[in-house]
Amino acid sequence: MSVSTRHALAAAAALALPAAAAAHHGWGWTEDKESRLSGTIQSISFGNPHMHLQLRTDDGLWEVDLSPPIVAQGSGFGPDAAKTGDTAIVTGHRARDGKLRAFKGETITVRGKTYDVYPQREKTL
Repeated sequence: MSVSTRHALAAAAALALPAAAAAHHGWGWTEDKESRLSGTIQSISFGNPHMHLQLRTDDGLWEVDLSPPIVAQGSGFGPDAAKTGDTAIVTGHRARDGKLRAFKGETITVRGKTYDVYPQREKTL
C-alpha cells in the first residue's frame, strides 16, 4: 500500500470517528416516537460520558443509554436510586434499527419514584 493510500485511509478513519460518536451520543439513531420499556435491571453504570443500564424485558435484554451522570444527579437519580435487580420503567426512544434492542431513556421510574434524566427534552409520555 502506498504512503498516499495509507494517509487517505487514516484521514477517512479520523473523519468517521467523530461522526460515529455524535450518532451514538445524539438522538439521530432513535425513533421520533416515544415509547416505554419495563423490566429488571441486569446491570447499571453511573459513569461518564453517560449512564447505561441493561434492562431484562419479556422480549429480551435491552441496552439503555441515559443522560450524563451530572444531569441525572440534578434530578435526584444517582448511585443510591437504583441497583441490579430493581424493577424499572424507562420512557424514551427505541433505536430506528428494529433489529437492535437499544433505547435512549428520558425518564426512569425505580422504587416508585420517577426521575427526569433529560429535563430539557419535551416529553409525550
